[in-house]
Amino acid sequence: MPKHGKKYLEAAAKVDRETLYTPEEAIKLAKETAPAKFDETVELHLRLGIDPRHSDQQIRTTVLLPHGLGKTVRVLVFAEGEAAKLAQDAGADYVADDEMIARIANEGWTDFDVVLAIPDVMRKIGRLGKVLGRKGLMPNPKAGTLVQPEDIPRAIEEARAGRIEFRNDKTANVHVPIGKASFSEAQLLGNMAAVMDTVRRSRPAAAKGTFVRRVVISTTMGPGIRVELNAALAMTTSA
Repeated sequence: MPKHGKKYLEAAAKVDRETLYTPEEAIKLAKETAPAKFDETVELHLRLGIDPRHSDQQIRTTVLLPHGLGKTVRVLVFAEGEAAKLAQDAGADYVADDEMIARIANEGWTDFDVVLAIPDVMRKIGRLGKVLGRKGLMPNPKAGTLVQPEDIPRAIEEARAGRIEFRNDKTANVHVPIGKASFSEAQLLGNMAAVMDTVRRSRPAAAKGTFVRRVVISTTMGPGIRVELNAALAMTTSA
């Protein structure tokens, strides 16, 4: 059993492990039980009724968080010619040339948060799959990160505004950041509602039985807080 520090234990004592809290109660409690001195990330954890061994039951999608994530998002774009100029003009942090591609491949450099690419350059970056794939950064049409040149400015703007990708892991769980502990309760509830709405709409046709089985909120260093399932599923993006 891992040993927890005094601050964690004090925070955990405020959470009843048997209680299912409303989303509003859970968010309030998460803010109160963030024990670290830094501004912790608030995370939403969902247990799904899928079999992740089957490709037709995988969840991989994106959500635009209405209140962002409270951090600076560094965007790298793989593009050439006019598309590269479009990316530069739209404020991309990096427009990858051959030298940058080699740096990623040889040094494992990944000092960026979002990767966008146009279809024409995918032939060049296929070899970066091991580096980018490991961090979930490989451009993909499902994630909205493989885009046509004319869509680059919009994609950069949305990435900065709070568009994030999430997918299930091997244990059928999904983990999604929804903001910082310093956010207001209304901001965190709005972001949580956007995620819940996206998850509901992402149910694979092959999934059987109850799709969302458990909802938990926690902060980076704080205890898990169980959320009443029906209340979480009833959230709308107007929350």
